[in-house]
Amino acid sequence: MLLKILTFSTLSILFTLICIGGYVSASGVGLSCPDWPLCPAGLVPLEDFIIEYFHRTIAAITGLMVIVTMIFILKSKQTPKGMKIASLIAGSAVISQITLGAFVIIERLHAHLVTLHLGIGIILFSMSIIVTLYAWKIPEKQKSIPKIENKST
Repeated sequence: MLLKILTFSTLSILFTLICIGGYVSASGVGLSCPDWPLCPAGLVPLEDFIIEYFHRTIAAITGLMVIVTMIFILKSKQTPKGMKIASLIAGSAVISQITLGAFVIIERLHAHLVTLHLGIGIILFSMSIIVTLYAWKIPEKQKSIPKIENKST
């Protein structure tokens, strides 16, 4: 049950991050916070940077959740090989996304980098869907209930 909750929570926050990232891109506030990883005021978000700061905060939480999910899956003896591979790809993609996100800011939203950022995001989301689907296919360990046999004489 824990694996189902963890994978679905990770997928949900990732979807939220994609929506926030779309808003950041479409509204043109991608460079409102020109420094990386923190905004000029440091950990305290100023009103001018709030949308981009929120995006980066959710991205950090999402990255952590993807990595924790990957570690949990790799350590589990119950998870199938395909699920482990998908979680490894997702873990690699999230590290790539964080690194690429920094380059996107440093290079002032270069179109090729923004497009690559979106593409890797799609791969990450796809792998997270696969991991979540695998988790929901793994049977729960059922509690062993002793059978009472009716011995007729």
